[in-house]
Amino acid sequence: MNQPTTARICAGIPASNNTLYRLIQFNVGDPTALLEIPTESGTRSVLLLRNIEMERARKHAHVDQVACPADFTPESGLSGDRETATAQAAAECFRSQGIDHVVADRSLPLIYAEFLKRAGIEVACDENLWVNERRAKSELEVDHLREAQRVTEQAIQHACEMIATAEARKGGVLFRDDAPLTSEIVRTAVDVFLLKKGFTNPSSIIACGPMGADCHNIGSGNLVTGHPVIVDVFPRSRSTLYNGDCTRTVVHGEIPDEIKSMHSAVRKAKAAAEQATYAGATGEQVHQATIQAIRSAGYEVGLPGDDAPDSYCAMTHGTGHGIGLDVHEPPLLDMKGPPLLIGDALTIEPGLYRRDLGGVRIEDMVIVTADGCENLNSLSDELVWK
Repeated sequence: MNQPTTARICAGIPASNNTLYRLIQFNVGDPTALLEIPTESGTRSVLLLRNIEMERARKHAHVDQVACPADFTPESGLSGDRETATAQAAAECFRSQGIDHVVADRSLPLIYAEFLKRAGIEVACDENLWVNERRAKSELEVDHLREAQRVTEQAIQHACEMIATAEARKGGVLFRDDAPLTSEIVRTAVDVFLLKKGFTNPSSIIACGPMGADCHNIGSGNLVTGHPVIVDVFPRSRSTLYNGDCTRTVVHGEIPDEIKSMHSAVRKAKAAAEQATYAGATGEQVHQATIQAIRSAGYEVGLPGDDAPDSYCAMTHGTGHGIGLDVHEPPLLDMKGPPLLIGDALTIEPGLYRRDLGGVRIEDMVIVTADGCENLNSLSDELVWK
């Protein structure tokens, strides 16, 4: 009995499915399918997409053939729904080529699997398909990340200096231009700065005092002197689609001694994590290096229990994550994190959090090399920004 012929499929909307975008190097906002069909001489790639996009795709997409769903209409006809029609055409294309077994990655929408199944084609999920390819960044991708991080640092500096040079008034509330300075005002200033630089930006974290003790609280309301403010910005370039991600902590005015101690411990933990980062080391080993440094400084690791006092101070998250076309990608620098690859782009972002004081976090981006890592950041990581 002959072994089934194996083909591969990646489908979705390239504007939101970054695995598909990276494979075809073509951005479009409609349902699209990439079919990889084995041939005697290798593999032929077929891109199915909306007919009005075909001419542009033929010029720019990294594929062998461009077609639209109507080119592979099954006997039953095509649906009037674009995603359904693309799934029907993908199944018909495979069927017409004698394909009876298809491998897909983790991002395949269920509708494609359903129509492949209806066409008598077996579908298998390879959970690691294209994952390592995305992780090992090319020189061009590293250049894109370097530029994204450069602009991100500029936005961070703009925000931190805006906070540091404000005027403290009654109750320690910071003022600029005769109005209270709030998280929302700083966040808007960051958005405008990045928009002018050609970047889109999710809601930056501008979290003052106890709000910063929740590491993903974006912050709201008045900023206050003597309190740590976590500034975490993670924008995406409109032109390259690659992300920056950087965090700094700023304190206006007098810095509490405990915040100084937390900051010193976080800096040491980041240095320990970078020292442990090289190709072949695991994400868990990097995280363990961070944990050791945090505990050596006298702090805890892990979320507080229900009965923990507000003075409980700990690192409550992993050391970092992969970054690229998505701001959060594999691998994780955490427990069970996998071996690192040359070209992995990673954030290293230890932090300490205390509910009665707030948080301190420092985050840089590094590129994994054979014997270490290259840090793409040059921005100061001090608490004072004026």
